[in-house]
Amino acid sequence: MTRFGTWLRAEPDGIYCPPGDFWIDPGQPRPRALITHGHADHARSGHGTVIATAETLAIMATRYGPQPGGKAVAYGQPIRVGEVRVCFYPAGHVLGSAQILLEYAGERIVVSGDYKRTPDPTCPPFVPVPCDVFITEATFALPVFHHPPAEKEIAKLLDARASAPERCVLVGAYALGKAQRLIALLRAAGYERPVYLHGALTQLTRLYEALGVRLGDVQPMAGLPKAALKGEIILCPPSALADRWSRRLPDPITAMASGWMRLRQRARQKNVELPLILSDHADWGELTATIAELAPAEVWVTHGREEALVHWCQQKGIPARALLLHGREDEED
Repeated sequence: MTRFGTWLRAEPDGIYCPPGDFWIDPGQPRPRALITHGHADHARSGHGTVIATAETLAIMATRYGPQPGGKAVAYGQPIRVGEVRVCFYPAGHVLGSAQILLEYAGERIVVSGDYKRTPDPTCPPFVPVPCDVFITEATFALPVFHHPPAEKEIAKLLDARASAPERCVLVGAYALGKAQRLIALLRAAGYERPVYLHGALTQLTRLYEALGVRLGDVQPMAGLPKAALKGEIILCPPSALADRWSRRLPDPITAMASGWMRLRQRARQKNVELPLILSDHADWGELTATIAELAPAEVWVTHGREEALVHWCQQKGIPARALLLHGREDEED
């Protein structure tokens, strides 16, 4: 039985807050929407008023066009929306991503959106926010999911490149967050050569740079001769790995950066030669450690493997339930 949050309603396409008359990450246009981050399963076009971080609003404008009702909020800056006190805190997922703290009727509820606890040079780190109810994602909420250190996966990528100088390394990486994080991790590892981009990754990468994320020498690969790309690292959308477009490249080593690369059958299904386990979501250990650290009175679970995390919470004596929201995708991981 839920003891907290009776003023918050989980609907199939989002979370609705009647005392504030707003939705969080709704799946269809709403008069007032609070958006946790810019991925398409959380941020859609057509809302009347959009309240989000400035970076998320810029990402939405890049993806969907101008957001005339956009209202930017800074991390840690409380605002009042209707009768509810609202404050955004870093989620560590992608640039601009936020957890949203809601305070009403003497209760504190944190809607975490998507988050991770591992360091990411392209966005501020996750900030633990004390709360009565923690609404957590569960994308990788199974004990099998343990993400290795990102530095280890980058070393694998660089070793593969060095071992085959006549080939290139073609890495499938999602356009928002993953591609930019991968470039930043390569720079942190000392890789200074140009990183080449498929055209579909260029716009958001340039936006990251405009918003202050330093990525070094990043170039579009369009128009370059095949021989010029030998020994180079090229990023593309995952869908382009098996596309005819890749035939113009010099015998590419196909790689993919994703938390799903922990599962060998996923790598085989996508014909990935070099699986790189690199996720922008918390793994099982990070999810459970975060709940233990926050010690909320209740946990509400969404977006993924809800049953396993609900069961873990109940074993620890924490009341938990699955929200079962529709339309939450796990591919932009």
